[in-house]
Amino acid sequence: MSIKNLEPNGLWKNFYNLTQIPRPSKKEAKVVAFVKEFGEKLGLETIVDKVGNVIIRKPATPGYENRMGVVLQAHLDMVPQKNSDKVHDFENDPIETHIENGWVKANGTTLGADNGIGAAAAMTVLESTDLEHGPIEALFTIDEETGMTGANALEPGVLKGDILINTDSETEGELYVGCAGGIDTCGYFTPKFEEVPAGSKAFQLVVKGLKGGHSGMDIILGRANANKVMNELLAYATEKLDARVADIQGGSLRNAIPRESFVTVTVPEANAEALAAYVAEFETAMKEKFAAVEPEMSITVAPAEMPAQVMDKATIANLIEAVAKYPNGVVAMSKDFEGTVETSSNLAIVKLIDGQIMTASLQRSLVDASKDELAAEMRTLLEKCGARAESTGSYPGWKPNINSPILHTMKKVYEEKYGKTPKIMVIHAGLECGILGSKYPNWDMVSFGPTLVFPHSPDEAIKIDTVPLFWEFMTETLKNVPVK
Repeated sequence: MSIKNLEPNGLWKNFYNLTQIPRPSKKEAKVVAFVKEFGEKLGLETIVDKVGNVIIRKPATPGYENRMGVVLQAHLDMVPQKNSDKVHDFENDPIETHIENGWVKANGTTLGADNGIGAAAAMTVLESTDLEHGPIEALFTIDEETGMTGANALEPGVLKGDILINTDSETEGELYVGCAGGIDTCGYFTPKFEEVPAGSKAFQLVVKGLKGGHSGMDIILGRANANKVMNELLAYATEKLDARVADIQGGSLRNAIPRESFVTVTVPEANAEALAAYVAEFETAMKEKFAAVEPEMSITVAPAEMPAQVMDKATIANLIEAVAKYPNGVVAMSKDFEGTVETSSNLAIVKLIDGQIMTASLQRSLVDASKDELAAEMRTLLEKCGARAESTGSYPGWKPNINSPILHTMKKVYEEKYGKTPKIMVIHAGLECGILGSKYPNWDMVSFGPTLVFPHSPDEAIKIDTVPLFWEFMTETLKNVPVK
């Protein structure tokens, strides 16, 4: 069965169409053109701003002209993650979807339901002819996943609405009224390259099979970080077995928990068997340590082609020290919202690129001062270890407003429709609401969505039976938006 045949049919049709259009972050030209054409074919006012955000306006239905204007907001880009054995070009290939035990999933790649399902819902509102609503503006932003470029570049005064409904949350029955801010911190180590010592053998060390996931939503799950695991292996191999590092490629995306790491090393031929024995021992120890959360973890060593050069010992020792001391995972829990992470860090990338080893991490916090303090701590650590360090891309959190009028309306609608009270939450992820709210401080904001699991990983899936609830709740909310 194709996902195009699921209900609500219009929404799933639009989501399927989005899966057919390549739209990795920073490569959204095709999907921007698609959404622009979508709005224009409907005869609606359609604007593409200077960075590629798309705004489509739909007038109020008769009798609802006096309602407050609503901005339905979703981001168009998706995280391009795939399993190492999957052949897929995110810039050219469509996402292959299938239905499995009540979930929609992709074949070996991310699904793009983050935030394609929200974008599809907004598109369905725009094309519907039987809904009752006040003035609607649909805001489709670009590059949310790798820097929130679209939100940051949105100009004040362009949008006319009074209420922002963000569709980028991931648990049905929850209304989000606040989110973490974030900042990227990178370190740059510049190694010297030396000849491979005589009498060496080359090997590739591989950490793979980890679950990875969203560095905000999933950080509380205690999953293994491939870069930290590989670093522990390298610490032993370099100190005890005289391993020399030729290449290191760990992680891929700044906002995803790293799932894989690949390192090429050389060791004296006399230490080759000891390396193999230690890797087997180390894998057993790590599997035991992470048995509850990483059942597919694999740590292997295999012969490799002899590299042309290796990196100097001092730089690699500094890198290993920095990564070992790098705060990673949950740093602090919120005292105001039980069970919610307040501050975290994710060491997303450790890679040799153009002669430099780059470490990239993302710090998040519900308290802006805390993320800045953590980033400063990391820069100090990196610099003490001989790296050049910088923090960039800081974005604000979204401060909760428990007295929000649209929150009150949505709670009432949900209670009347489903006979229970939705949970009021803050999210340890970087929703665009904080940035957008700084540009439109008059906006009353709420975020919600259907149930989505394991975003930013090839295990990403959307729970089918929550999508009708999401859609019905959205349309009923639009019908009940307060009068101006």
